Amino acid sequence: MSGVVQRRVVSKDGHNNVHIDNVEGMVKLYLHDIWTTVVDIKWRYKLTLFVSTFLTTWFVFGVIFYLIAMGNGDLDVVQPSNHTPCVMNVATITGAYLFSLESQTTIGYGLRHISEECPLAIFTLVAQLVLTGLAEIFITGAFLAKLARPKKRAETVKFSKLALVCRHKGQLCVMVRVANMRKSPLIQCQLSGKLLYPYVTEEGEKIQLHQESVDFRFDSSDQCPFLVLPLTFYHVLDESSPLVDLTAENLKVRDFELVVTLNATMESTASTCQSRTSYVPKEFVWGFEFKHMLFSTPGGRYITDFEYFDEVQPSNDLLLHQSPANEKLQLEDEYNRK
Repeated sequence: MSGVVQRRVVSKDGHNNVHIDNVEGMVKLYLHDIWTTVVDIKWRYKLTLFVSTFLTTWFVFGVIFYLIAMGNGDLDVVQPSNHTPCVMNVATITGAYLFSLESQTTIGYGLRHISEECPLAIFTLVAQLVLTGLAEIFITGAFLAKLARPKKRAETVKFSKLALVCRHKGQLCVMVRVANMRKSPLIQCQLSGKLLYPYVTEEGEKIQLHQESVDFRFDSSDQCPFLVLPLTFYHVLDESSPLVDLTAENLKVRDFELVVTLNATMESTASTCQSRTSYVPKEFVWGFEFKHMLFSTPGGRYITDFEYFDEVQPSNDLLLHQSPANEKLQLEDEYNRK
């Protein structure tokens, strides 16, 4: 598989690597859920939407006030002595725009104001304040919702670049290291995995990406109380594992992707966050283990040196570094010696 680009469903930084194409009525579907659409869009589009909302409403209602003034004869050069303008001191489109801006932002300089003799202008002003108030609430709420999303908190969770295969407590395991980059701990952490690989059913149906669950443990449970130190989660390659037939030899030719997801709760806000990454066969290392990265100081504190976060070292288990043929010869030699 060397020289071949490995396809991924999930990138190393946890982003979805699937492109959706040829969906009929995609724009209509997004507009049906406008709230989620506005929250999910990128910041540059959100800022553009925020600015354009204000500029558009100021201009649109400015034009309406200008048309009202035109219909009332406020723009005529010669006016009757008893004529009362709808909007005082508005004689141009620029003046109408400034009045709209001052009204919506509640500046109220006092130079431009509505008279009591024009009900249509009063109604337009009330409609502007109500509609633009709702729009401001929507845009501001979308801003706060995007800022409060736990997605950014999940970006401070770091996964090891490699997945290791070695023995842990006498069992052959797949091991990944996870670290929290902030001092605030993540509680109720649970690591889960999905193995994606091509599969052919008994009926001959070809499934391009068959999914099977891969359970990861920490010590004796599937959850750890909190993530404040770098931890190593492991998956046991027993009979129930979809990777039970994994060996150092077939690892080089296997075609699969292991998607690993960490679900945790933020202690400060009690909201959940999720971070993920993926591993392909070339990112699996057989017979190695992670180097220690936790050190103690004379002052009674612990230091986690992230220079060693992705560093690995050969395992002390010699059987993991032997090929099946050499292992068989060694067993036969030990049998003959008895």
